Amino acid sequence: MDKLFKILYRTFFTVIILVIALLLFALFPIKGNYQIKIVQSGSMEPSIRTGSIVIVKPSANYKVGDVVTFGKDTKKDIPTTHRIVSSRAVEGVIMFTTKGDANEDNDTSEIKQSDIHGKVLLDVPFFGYIIDLARKPLGFAVLIILPALIVIYDEGAKIFREISRLRSKAMAGQEKMRALRRIQQAHRNQAQGKQEENLAVAENNEKEI
Repeated sequence: MDKLFKILYRTFFTVIILVIALLLFALFPIKGNYQIKIVQSGSMEPSIRTGSIVIVKPSANYKVGDVVTFGKDTKKDIPTTHRIVSSRAVEGVIMFTTKGDANEDNDTSEIKQSDIHGKVLLDVPFFGYIIDLARKPLGFAVLIILPALIVIYDEGAKIFREISRLRSKAMAGQEKMRALRRIQQAHRNQAQGKQEENLAVAENNEKEI
């Protein structure tokens, strides 16, 4: 039972660390490098589920078949993750037509390369819900602060138990030393008593002589 608890605890702790890392990664993306975006529609199902996170990276070239994330990414505007289905050059500028795998029609507006955040390299189902919740004050408290307090309490309890164990061990050692001193003192007293008894016998013998 204790072994199962340790496995669950370590799994829980690992997930929390991963969520924190992903949250920080999503909140503070490195320009020109990997970014995390949340998929909030089912237009790419079943390839990419609603609530997934996608890890995207800018590319120098995009081609038909690439799944890309594009569009404004603000508090009010959500970027779109769709597949490139065609491209064409317009006055030296490459224009891409995109489409969601689950949609029947292509997207109405073409996009330029500058509109694209990056190519989707990986998607992780359901983690988008967790990150989205963690961005809210209550969700942050439940998903980040509360588990952190549990971990701190557990580690503090372990340290306290270890200190108590070492203290008990030290007290046991001290008690053992006191017992050893008592035994040594008893032996000395016994030897001294024996010596005094021998002296008394010797004195009596001298008097009789």
